[in-house]
Amino acid sequence: MLGVAEPRVHTEGVPTVSVLVPSWRRPDALARCLRALAAQTCTPLEVVVVARADDTPTAHLVETSSASLPFPLRLATTNCTGVVAAMTAGLAACRGEVVALTDDDTEPRPDWIECLAAAFADAGVAGAGGRDWQPLERGDRDIVGRVQWFGRVVGNHHLGAGPARDVDVLKGANCAFRAGLLRAVGFDERLRGSGAQMFWELALCLPLRRAGWRLVYDPAIAVEHHIAPRHDDDQRHRGVFAAAPQAEAVHNETLVMLDHLTGAARIAFVCWAVLLGTRSEPGLGQLPRLALAGDRHALQRWRATLLGRDQGWRHWCADRRGVRGVVPPPPAAPR
Repeated sequence: MLGVAEPRVHTEGVPTVSVLVPSWRRPDALARCLRALAAQTCTPLEVVVVARADDTPTAHLVETSSASLPFPLRLATTNCTGVVAAMTAGLAACRGEVVALTDDDTEPRPDWIECLAAAFADAGVAGAGGRDWQPLERGDRDIVGRVQWFGRVVGNHHLGAGPARDVDVLKGANCAFRAGLLRAVGFDERLRGSGAQMFWELALCLPLRRAGWRLVYDPAIAVEHHIAPRHDDDQRHRGVFAAAPQAEAVHNETLVMLDHLTGAARIAFVCWAVLLGTRSEPGLGQLPRLALAGDRHALQRWRATLLGRDQGWRHWCADRRGVRGVVPPPPAAPR
C-alpha cells in the first residue's frame, strides 16, 4: 500500500492531465513514482500504468494501490516488447486533454503537473517538459533540446537551467503533449529495440515542429530521475556497451533525421554522421579521440554505429513515410 493521500480539486480553466507511465519489472521504483504523483498540488485526471502482459509484479502493485490514491489508477497491457508499443497501448486508455509522460524511475516534484498544465495556456504550445535531475550528473546548460541545421542533436535536458525556452525536442522522462496532437503523430512503430527504443522523442517532436507548433522546455518543471536498472540489452546510459542496442539506436536516429531534413541539410547530416559524429555515435574522426580517452570499446562502438547508419539509410530509402499522421497547424495568433 502506498498510503492514503488527501484528494485535491482540479483547478478550473487548467486542462485535464492524464499521466502515462510505462513500466516493466520495477515495482519498487513505480511505487515511489506513484507516491510522488499522489502528492501533487494539482491532481491528475488519472494515471495509466502500462506493463507487459506477463509482468505480474507491476500488475499486482497497480491492483493493490489503486484504492489508496487520490486519482483513478488503471493498468494497460501489451504483449509486445519495446516502449513504443507500451505507450501506444497507454495512450489509447488516456482521457485527458493533455497526456504527461514519465518513466517509472522518476519522482515528479509536487508542482510537476501544475507547471506542465500551465504551459498549455498558450494555444500554440503542443508540448512542454523540463529537467530530470540525475544523481551523478550536475551542472547547468543553456542549450537544451536543439537540433542543429545538419542534424546534430543537443540534449542536455538533465542539465538545463534558466528561463523557459522553445526547443526542438523534449525528453520522455519529463514531458507532456496535447492529446489530439499526440494521437495525430503517434509513436513511431518503425523504431528498433526491445526496451527503450532510443530517439522515440525525436520521432514525435520533429513532426510537431515542422507543422509550426511550439515545444517549451522549462527547468522549473522538474522530476528526480533515479536511473533504475533496465531489464533489457540497452544499457547505453548505464555505462555498459553492447553492439546490438548501439546499432538499433543509431538506426532510429538516422531514420528520423532523414525524415526531418531536406536537401543540402540531409546531405550534410550523412557526411557529418559518417565522418565525424559524436562520442556516443562516433564517425571515423572520433576514433582517435575515443582511443586516447581510454574507451576500450571504441572500435566496436564505431562499427556498430556505422552499421546503424547503414540500416537507417536503407530503411528510410525503402519507406519514405515522413510524418505518420496529418498534424493540424497551430491556431493563428490573434492580431
